Amino acid sequence: MHVAFRSNASVLRRLHLNFELIADPTLAEMGKNLKEAMKMLEDSQRRTEEENGKKLISGDIPGPLQGSGQDMVSILQLVQNLMHGDEDEEPQSPRIQNIGEQGHMALLGHSLGAYISTLDKEKLRKLTTRILSDTTLWLCRIFRYENGCAYFHEEEREGLAKICRLAIHSRYEDFVVDGFNVLYNKKPVIYLSAAARPGLGQYLCNQLGLPFPCLCRVPCNTMFGSQHQMDVAFLEKMIKDDIERGRLPLLLVANAGTAAVGHTDKIGRLKELCEQYGIWLHVEGVNLATLALGYVSSSVLAATKCDSMTMTPGPWLGLPAVPAVTLYKHDDPALTLVAGLTSNKPADKLRALPLWLSLQYLGLDGIVERIKHACQLSQRLQESLKKVNYIKILVEDELSSPVVVFRFFQELPDSDPVFKAVPVPTMTASAVGRERHSCDALNRWLGEQLKQLVPASGLTVMDLEAEGTCVRFSPLMTAAVLGTRGEDVDQLVACIESKLPVLSSTLQLREEFKQEVEATAGLLYVDDPNWPGIGVVRYEHANDDKSSLKSDPEGEKIHAGLLKKLNELESDLTFKIGPEYKSMKSCLYVGMASEDMDVAELVETIAATAREIEENSRLLENMTEVVRKGIQEAQVELQKANEERLLEEGVLRQIPVVGSVLNWFSPVQALQKGRTFNLTAGSLESTEPIYVYKAQGAGVTPPPTPSGSRTKQRLPGQKPFKRSLRGSDALSETSSASHIEDLEKVERLSGGPEQITLEASSTEGHPGAPSPQHASRSEAFQKGAPHPEDDHPQMRKPGSRDLRLTQPVNSHL
Repeated sequence: MHVAFRSNASVLRRLHLNFELIADPTLAEMGKNLKEAMKMLEDSQRRTEEENGKKLISGDIPGPLQGSGQDMVSILQLVQNLMHGDEDEEPQSPRIQNIGEQGHMALLGHSLGAYISTLDKEKLRKLTTRILSDTTLWLCRIFRYENGCAYFHEEEREGLAKICRLAIHSRYEDFVVDGFNVLYNKKPVIYLSAAARPGLGQYLCNQLGLPFPCLCRVPCNTMFGSQHQMDVAFLEKMIKDDIERGRLPLLLVANAGTAAVGHTDKIGRLKELCEQYGIWLHVEGVNLATLALGYVSSSVLAATKCDSMTMTPGPWLGLPAVPAVTLYKHDDPALTLVAGLTSNKPADKLRALPLWLSLQYLGLDGIVERIKHACQLSQRLQESLKKVNYIKILVEDELSSPVVVFRFFQELPDSDPVFKAVPVPTMTASAVGRERHSCDALNRWLGEQLKQLVPASGLTVMDLEAEGTCVRFSPLMTAAVLGTRGEDVDQLVACIESKLPVLSSTLQLREEFKQEVEATAGLLYVDDPNWPGIGVVRYEHANDDKSSLKSDPEGEKIHAGLLKKLNELESDLTFKIGPEYKSMKSCLYVGMASEDMDVAELVETIAATAREIEENSRLLENMTEVVRKGIQEAQVELQKANEERLLEEGVLRQIPVVGSVLNWFSPVQALQKGRTFNLTAGSLESTEPIYVYKAQGAGVTPPPTPSGSRTKQRLPGQKPFKRSLRGSDALSETSSASHIEDLEKVERLSGGPEQITLEASSTEGHPGAPSPQHASRSEAFQKGAPHPEDDHPQMRKPGSRDLRLTQPVNSHL
């Protein structure tokens, strides 16, 4: 935005120097005020950029009008806040960044219009007549519409509504006297193409007061020609049927560049048909801009013979706040006055002032150059996309089409027959629709990505009835405003090529992902064709009501934890959670994937992680009660073990001095007795097997607790869910083999039961020195079985659920 303001300030400085040479003091003062206003906005914008952390007060809440009034600086500051107060929440539109000098001429026209309206009536009449005549003459010659009149209007559809009024007055001579009674006896019919912009017919009926049956929707071609062109043969049949029913064919709206794909109707053939039946022919569309060029296609050139046409020079030339123009031919000025196409009010004639100033500033060469540049951009993109695989271009005329519509398209086995050269009769209607929606979702994702990566391209994502979701590039409507250059087109093609591998692999992995999910217990595949990823999956927990469509709080909690765990893996995949489109249950959405994605590992990780989250949640819920009961039971058994030990050793060994002497001459050979508490099973077990493993295996660990998922060993630098590439240059065979061996060693040392161990105290705790035999046995035991504190890799895994107690447990625990 600051670039635009600096450019604006330079323009205004030059305007200010020119205004000093003007004798009219009011015009000079207006130029100075405009310069100061723009400079204030520029300085305010610069301060806003420097104060990056502060947010402007938007002033959305209306306040009272101050009695003393405010100065210009305060008012402009308020305007600045309203323009840029919400930039932190919403990104600003790039369309206001390239106003340019010609745009300032258009903005100056609005200020001049307010000043000119204060002149006396005679001067005002002469000036407005000159402005209107010049603008009409220039536009008719630029766009090859000889001997035409012009109507300038703010609403783009308003010109067509005025033309319909003119056609009604021309065909119904008694309409001024009898009004709608004339229309009742012979209903008028307005023909619109099925490819016309949405809402046009409803707007005409509302403005004209006509019922909706007066509209006739003409279908497009189905067998021959473009599917976005009006079917001329079918139109003629409809006209004949309406005449036989006593209706009056009134007006036909043709397209020189449809709103969706920019295709042009067969205007020459339509003109002949209209002349035959006395129908008014009106043409509109973006392709009318090419009439200013030296080479024009025959279909667009035929528009110069129509009865009227509507053009939008503002977007074509990058002019802000300039009106649309409707050129028409009619010989009766009284009817045009009644229809509202002409006016005696000077304010209506002053609508052409911004365009009058801008056209003079650009000149004929500047106008032609801008339109030519836009057409060259579309041709450049079209030629580049022809060399890109899996991109289908929907272009009517490869030589002169200013609109390029394309979509990602890849033929797969049993794919959509709409997009294949040879239809597949074995596919069901549901399969066809699913493939269609899948391609639409991918193209919608592609369009949004390209819009973010190349904002200067001005792309639009749209849905077509026959082709599905496509991406449109229409530089005639955006290039002059956004400043699109040839480098932007090259960047756009490069971005498309970089996204194609991901699109192709995602489309191919969808079916594999579905099969893996359906083959995995606990997972449910959710068919959501509108999601642009490899698929949607839902984990079905134990308490999941499959028949219910309501939200599931427990399932939402599991999926939220699953999303957190998956994001912590730092993979290249994008995960998100949300409700299923058919119900309110939470699901996990898996995003776009590359070709080296290991779908089996991904699905297994999702299932194992969700299962672990569910088990942990249940374990935490029951942990307090289970541990309390287990500890009470273990205390009772430990107390019994201590009593048995006292009986076996005798009373003399409990006396400090006597016990030491007895232990020295006759040590007690007693094994440690303890209990292990399994949290998962909720049962007490003896600790003897653990010490057998330690004494006999000399460090051999017990068998690891079986796990529900297998852990895939990854090479250094390899991200999760990626297939290992054989023969990779990044790692040598020796380093890879040695790394795998190290991983296997770590895996062997990481086993251990997940238990809580409660051990009874033994005779070694009595005072007195141990015998040499006992010392040797203790030394051998320590060598064969390390101390539990130093034996973490062998005794238990990190994060295991084992707890070992060697003394009686206090009752309050």
